[in-house]
Amino acid sequence: MRTIKGPALLIAQLAGDAPPFNSLPAIAAWASGLGYKGLQLPSTDRRFIDLARCAESQTYADEITGTLRDVGMEVTELVTALEGQLVAVHPAYDTVYDGFAPPSVRGNPAARQAWAVNQMKVAAKASQRLGIKAVQSFTGSLAWPYVYPWPQRPAGLIEEAFAELAKRWRPILDAFDEAGVDIAFELHPSEDVFDGETFEQFLESVGNHARCNINYDASHFIKQGLDYVAFIDFYHTRIKGFHVKDAEFRPTGKQGFYSGYKSWLKRAARDRSLGDGQVDFKQIFSKFAEYDFAGWAVYEWEDCLKHPEVAAAEGAPFIAAHIIRVTDKTFDDFAATGTDRGAIRDILGIG
Repeated sequence: MRTIKGPALLIAQLAGDAPPFNSLPAIAAWASGLGYKGLQLPSTDRRFIDLARCAESQTYADEITGTLRDVGMEVTELVTALEGQLVAVHPAYDTVYDGFAPPSVRGNPAARQAWAVNQMKVAAKASQRLGIKAVQSFTGSLAWPYVYPWPQRPAGLIEEAFAELAKRWRPILDAFDEAGVDIAFELHPSEDVFDGETFEQFLESVGNHARCNINYDASHFIKQGLDYVAFIDFYHTRIKGFHVKDAEFRPTGKQGFYSGYKSWLKRAARDRSLGDGQVDFKQIFSKFAEYDFAGWAVYEWEDCLKHPEVAAAEGAPFIAAHIIRVTDKTFDDFAATGTDRGAIRDILGIG
């Protein structure tokens, strides 16, 4: 067994135009002061990383790792959720998702997809230069508008959607394999891959590709009513990333997990800051220790109530308190009898 690494912090939601949230050195020093040991970097935010330059230049990549090392930190992973989302977009979401892409490809779905695929491959090379083992991403979605089985779906619709999804992702997964980096897909509502069943279908579609893995985030499961602890038992060999994010699901007589189109503040299923929701992190961290998880515990702040700076300050000690320093001793060794094989056979009555 090994002790999970952390605490770490995803800085995407904290980024801003004022110090210390507008540059990598400043936000790294700030996060280090709170007790974080790693940063997860959003790949599209040039205030923190120039992705193309990082893929091309080992010197630049070393500057990034050196900036964090100077304050006792590491780069944990890159987040490529926006690029991943754009690998597969149903036309119903074209206008909404255009905002994730540069102006040069907006209004042109084919150009936008080509840009996203290329950016994912660039992220593989950048990750290799940074010496990190995984990126966090989304699969995108072609079938999501048909997630509810009414009106009745035409036979073969879901299978065709996953076949197309796999066709688009296989070359990307191959590029990551060449770089020695995993893609840890966050299983997220609005993506075609949002739970265990859909992950298995996607994994089969990409030929059980070794680089097709999971970024575990219990907040997206508790809001679906899924057993997020048992999920780890099923898929621990494929879990390569871990977002520590809290959530709550408090259904009423008026709304459940669909929440009646309400805003985040008024939803029965909503994200919360660490310790303010219903996720049982003691069980989760115990499972990760049991299964020898080799990655980082990364705090992702999403909360419609608590300010992110307050939540971030509370998050580091919360995660640190839940990380289990795994034992190198067996607790009942003090009672060991040291018997030999002959004694064992006598005990069993077969001597």
